[in-house]
Amino acid sequence: MSALMATMEGPVWIAYITIVSICLILIFLTSLVAILFVLFQKSNSDGIQGITASSETFFGKHKGKSIEAKLKKWTWVCLIVLAVLSITVYIVQLMPIG
Repeated sequence: MSALMATMEGPVWIAYITIVSICLILIFLTSLVAILFVLFQKSNSDGIQGITASSETFFGKHKGKSIEAKLKKWTWVCLIVLAVLSITVYIVQLMPIG
């Protein structure tokens, strides 16, 4: 056990803990933002709205589409960042310390 602890000292260990901690905090924050973006998106099914006839103006119709497109784009950006951070943490944990 003491040999294992001896390899976990110095600036390499501090850098390791710092990188992993920052990545885990960023993973947590990115996942929360991705969840919020998904919750703000409009569902694809009509549900009860399909029964009522709603009239939308031309500008109102395209405004909603642009907001939906932006939410969808930023959801994908968050998920890609989440994947990259997860892979980074995995690779850093595989690296030998010491």
